[in-house]
Amino acid sequence: MYFDAIAEIVSERTGCDISTIKPESTFTELGIDSLDTVELLMSLEDKIGIEIELDQKVETIDDLDRFIQSKKG
Repeated sequence: MYFDAIAEIVSERTGCDISTIKPESTFTELGIDSLDTVELLMSLEDKIGIEIELDQKVETIDDLDRFIQSKKG
């Protein structure tokens, strides 16, 4: 549901081609460290208009997508 928005922001932050970003892509594989994750979440909050309070570990794009969906209701 939020995959496209997440992939777009990841692509902007890392410079990788958006077509190479898959739901199973890990943030580590994409070159995103913990500081990048915080900045990515802030950009994502602005883009989708909801606050994301990350209270569990997410390792893949799909993990983050499902986490956001679970919080959004």
